[in-house]
Amino acid sequence: MSFSTRLLKWYDKHKRTLPWRATRDAYRIWLSEILLQQTRVEAVIPYYEKFLARFPDVFALARAPLDDVLKTWEGAGYYARARNLHRAAKVVVEQYGGKFPRELRALRELPGIGRYTAGAIASIAFEECTPVVDGNVARVLCRYFGIREDPTARATQEKLWDLAAELLPQKRAGDFNQALMELGATICAPKNPRCLLCPVQQDCFARQEGLQNVLPVKRAKQALPHKIIAAGVIYRRGKILIQQRLNRGLLGGLWEFPGGKVEAGESLQECVAREVREEVGIDVRVGEKIIAVHHAYSHFSIALHAFRCEYVSGRVKLASAQKFKWVAPRELEQYAFPAANKKIIAALRSHPSALDAASASRGARTQTHTPPPAPKNSRRQSRQAT
Repeated sequence: MSFSTRLLKWYDKHKRTLPWRATRDAYRIWLSEILLQQTRVEAVIPYYEKFLARFPDVFALARAPLDDVLKTWEGAGYYARARNLHRAAKVVVEQYGGKFPRELRALRELPGIGRYTAGAIASIAFEECTPVVDGNVARVLCRYFGIREDPTARATQEKLWDLAAELLPQKRAGDFNQALMELGATICAPKNPRCLLCPVQQDCFARQEGLQNVLPVKRAKQALPHKIIAAGVIYRRGKILIQQRLNRGLLGGLWEFPGGKVEAGESLQECVAREVREEVGIDVRVGEKIIAVHHAYSHFSIALHAFRCEYVSGRVKLASAQKFKWVAPRELEQYAFPAANKKIIAALRSHPSALDAASASRGARTQTHTPPPAPKNSRRQSRQAT
């Protein structure tokens, strides 16, 4: 019995029931694949359902303001994915009449869609006979074929794609690709794989040689850089100043409280006053600390110290953001913030003076500013990532 036959028989009997497996709709499959990038299946399901409830098809997503898309995505992380979803939806509507292209090349030209995602959409939605290789598939193939090279190396990646293509059956390509990913996610786990339950264990090199916990070869982990950041929750006449990041980078398009990295020899309070002056052009009186938030991203971690501040003087002039608003404390929930800033907002909710009822009734004033490009090696390149 071939590898694909054994794997598909196992998949038909043991596959998990997931909402995106009940459809061939390319829009829904695309959404699920984008959400599943660097996110566990269990965490993805509620975001998938929430996003579909708000944007049930590609037309709804394409015509929505980016702020609405980011707010709906809030909490799912890696916000470039949401920005690319929005951009790709516009392309699908404008260039393809709302129908996703079947061809790999056309799919890969859409924003945010790479080799893996294009293969997943093509095979699952359109039954195109094309392979996929993600982290789960790479692990299965490295163990099954005894590949001892770094699976993230370019040459090894090409070898893995070739092997996946050789194993791919002419029929049920989408199911086979999902089965291979399912095997890696549920049986061929990173640590202590459940080999006795594996449908292809009898021919697996790692199983035969006792190398299940050695393969695939792992690169040594490097210590994450740590940043200390201070930010100001700035009050003026009962309202709070927030600014919106430029639509690029890790947290592009999200709103935040002004702040940035603490410099050598600088106190947290001094950092807040300096960063506020540099970022938004106003002077503030720095008061009590609201909260200290510790948060880890994929490539660095932060300690974010938030202080209550009172506006003193000056007119807001943005240095590296696209918009600012003065909003009532209760209105903060209407905007998409990074996870660390959300913890600051939660702390504000528990502070009676921060939620003064009178301030909530006043409207917000918005101004937009497109700042000039920051000079190379400027301090603004290392600003707040919260």
